[in-house]
Amino acid sequence: MSPPVDPVASDAVLPARTRVVVIGGGIIGVCTALSLAEKGVPVVLCEKGRIGGEQSSRNWGWCRTMGRDIGEVPLAVESLRLWRGMTERVGRETGFRQAGILYLCETEKELATHEAWLAEARRYQVDAHVLRGDALAAVMPGMQAQFVAALHTPTDGRAEPSQAAPAIAEAARAHGARIFTDCAVRGLDLQAGRIAGVVTEKGRIACDSVVLAGGAWSRLFAGNAGLDLPALKILGSVFRTAPLEDGPETSASGGLFAFRKRLDGGYNVARRNANTADITPDHFRLFGDFLPRLIENRHEIRLRFGPRFWEELRTRRHWALDEATPFEAVRVLDPEPKASVLAEARASLSTAFPAFASMQVVQSWAGLMDVTPDAVPVIDKVAAIPGFFIASGFSGHGFGIGPGAGRLMAELVAGDAPVVDPAPFRLARFARTQRLAA
Repeated sequence: MSPPVDPVASDAVLPARTRVVVIGGGIIGVCTALSLAEKGVPVVLCEKGRIGGEQSSRNWGWCRTMGRDIGEVPLAVESLRLWRGMTERVGRETGFRQAGILYLCETEKELATHEAWLAEARRYQVDAHVLRGDALAAVMPGMQAQFVAALHTPTDGRAEPSQAAPAIAEAARAHGARIFTDCAVRGLDLQAGRIAGVVTEKGRIACDSVVLAGGAWSRLFAGNAGLDLPALKILGSVFRTAPLEDGPETSASGGLFAFRKRLDGGYNVARRNANTADITPDHFRLFGDFLPRLIENRHEIRLRFGPRFWEELRTRRHWALDEATPFEAVRVLDPEPKASVLAEARASLSTAFPAFASMQVVQSWAGLMDVTPDAVPVIDKVAAIPGFFIASGFSGHGFGIGPGAGRLMAELVAGDAPVVDPAPFRLARFARTQRLAA
């Protein structure tokens, strides 16, 4: 069920020392490694499985500024600027195309919500505006459903998740980064309370700084280091189609569907606003942190109880650095997609766009997103462990803002002036993260 991902070969010999170790080979990790390598900073990236193997290859593929949390908008604007030049920058195809994105609105109330966001976002020169009638039909031809209006950002775009992270990883290597796959980092090596290195399943690497970009695994890794990082996993399901003639170029969401055209002429399709949360022991541990968000999004999150509860209950939360870890037991998270939500998306899309009525579904998959209580990522240093940095909790937004997040993280690690204000992404906004274990 894993979507196809361009392979990235591992370097052969683990170095004894580097300056920075990046943990995780998703879009955030590889963008951080590339930005550091371009600065001339020695960096090693360790991925327990394969580059881009989890959510970074399983997302919708949208690169958007539209609809972001206001605190994320400057980072999204910078990321979109970087996406536009990414294929040239890395010398490999990343699939980026500036084709625009539409939020199709069924009611005036829904439109008013988007207009309220737009009123706040205008100070960042976001290129979004409202379309109605013929103007909407011109951007989205072939649409049969009666949407009252849409919020349109023509300068937003799309990229290919199956190609982007691998292409960026190879570019980082070309700039001097070392890339290791099937190489789990077991934990932090601390001396006098600060980072002295990491211990991997293949040996120790001495370093000055460590960046945790482990996605859905970050909470588990941080917990073994004594940091209670509030993050839960949310499952998103997607299917891809065979090439489809006369389909729209612009990505869109509306009703019960969302779609994005692929480079091969097919489409990635998902069910809008219907992510699944498998109840786990962490839901009880973090109940107070996430309750406000759950209430606010009660119509969008589908809770269920099943095998994942028992799987995570059995997963070790603490281990010594000379012991095998959960990261070695599960190299790639490959959960089952939820067929019912994909069926809803397919039916809704076929009704709204007759061109999709004959679509042939080639493959479906699911991915686990790491979500914070406020759905905004952490991009920050850990004050209690000098040399330790976290870039995680991207809450389903990571692919689109990956380039900017990687640049910001690299600047924080290197001590350079940050490209955007990092305050919205500070770790200290979560009180529980201040309680490091003794």
